[in-house]
Amino acid sequence: MKRDHPDVIELGARPPLPAPAETIVEVLSPLVTEARLARMRGVLAQRTRSLVPVLEDLADPHNGAAVMRSADAFGCHRVHVIEDRHPFAVSHRVTRGTHRWLELIKHASTEAALEALAADGYAIYVAAMDGELTPEQLAEVPRAAVVFGNEHKGVSEAVRRAATGTYAIPMVGFVESLNVSVASAITLYVASRGRHGDLDDDARAEALARYLLASVRDAERILRERG
Repeated sequence: MKRDHPDVIELGARPPLPAPAETIVEVLSPLVTEARLARMRGVLAQRTRSLVPVLEDLADPHNGAAVMRSADAFGCHRVHVIEDRHPFAVSHRVTRGTHRWLELIKHASTEAALEALAADGYAIYVAAMDGELTPEQLAEVPRAAVVFGNEHKGVSEAVRRAATGTYAIPMVGFVESLNVSVASAITLYVASRGRHGDLDDDARAEALARYLLASVRDAERILRERG
């Protein structure tokens, strides 16, 4: 998909909350239905930060959007993005708004991303045809960051040098590789097993506040008036 397509939007990092999370939840919760609020809390109860996809300089907005949909579907709460030549952009038609429910962490360089991931205790994995692990074994890694590279160049040498290990998706046909959107969906589906529900209370409160901000019309105006 071309980046100048009308469905393509560039995504920025999360802005700070306009008020404390507790205040936002208190003010905005009554403005959504009980069923909607229960749905938000139910989703958050299944979220995990112990598995994070890392997108390194993706060029195609379709692929970025597809990875974010998979992250949401399989409970990955945070997505890391490395912007090199390509600002991060997604197809709004593909994300269907799922980017509103995820923590997007942007990095200006691969080195900055690797440093941040290491500081948070993540082991870094990349896909390889002769990978050492299977996606099922990735599910046993306490904190795993899986890097998906540029569609043409793959992951950078810096990532390969920093990687804890490699993994392979078993295939029995003639095809030898999968595109980013398919590979990420399979990887996140399998590697997320057994991880769900590890957000702490503060992370859940902030996420619920952001969900409400994204769901209530004129939310910030309402907060100003009732704050």
